[in-house]
Amino acid sequence: MATLYLVGTPIGNLADITYRAVDTLQTVDLIACEDTRVTQKLCQHYEIHTPLKSYHDHNKEKETAHLIELLQQGNDIALVSDAGLPLISDPGYELVVAAREAQLRVETVPGPNAGLTALMASGLPSFTYTFLGFLPRKDKEKVEVLKQRMYEESTLIIYESPYRVKDSLQAIARVDDERQVALGRELTKRFEQIETGTPKTLMQMIEREEIRLKGEFVILIQGAAPEADNAWFEDLTIHEHVNYYCEQGQKPKAAIKQVAKDRQMKTGEVYDIYHEV
Repeated sequence: MATLYLVGTPIGNLADITYRAVDTLQTVDLIACEDTRVTQKLCQHYEIHTPLKSYHDHNKEKETAHLIELLQQGNDIALVSDAGLPLISDPGYELVVAAREAQLRVETVPGPNAGLTALMASGLPSFTYTFLGFLPRKDKEKVEVLKQRMYEESTLIIYESPYRVKDSLQAIARVDDERQVALGRELTKRFEQIETGTPKTLMQMIEREEIRLKGEFVILIQGAAPEADNAWFEDLTIHEHVNYYCEQGQKPKAAIKQVAKDRQMKTGEVYDIYHEV
């Protein structure tokens, strides 16, 4: 039976790849990758001559079926991202689901992860953590997510573009300007940098160019105990609170029930207020 291999690749330093990963990439029939140009550099470095096939967010609907067909024909395929682990804020979820539904073998070949790499050296609590991936681009939605998540006893791990790091720090400060935050950039490379401080301190370092806005960033936010007077929805009206859950995909009935739970109210009371009964 053919196998779909999920292969971890370096997040910066090309030496950070396992012997097993190189062997897998050399022996499979095809490598599915985000950007063939990026993966080609890795292949050239390790003398990997396996054919490459582009697989990314813009073609995954079409290519998932094609890759499943190739697997069913007996071809072993390795899935890689540009850096780190496939599926972790990168393409691959649909392919894995389709492979499992087709009862094909799926095997992992572990490798580096940017979020955990930054967490190890950040000085922030590492016992419990939550990976959020990328925050919403719009400021209002970004703040709403942070209000909900920053009052959990878990360090938050976030990926961010260098073009939106400052916006994200400002959003964090709006929720809690004294919270400890870490920024990680150029991880595993020569100029690796992991700085920890308040949002204001980190913003000042950016302004002084002590932290350069270059390369992908990892943002870590120290967790905090939930506090009733710091509930993320405290500034929302009942209407806004219900609409928030509706915008997340919940039906009005379920949203009203969730709001009642959040606010420790009776569902009927929330229903009456929302529908102005």
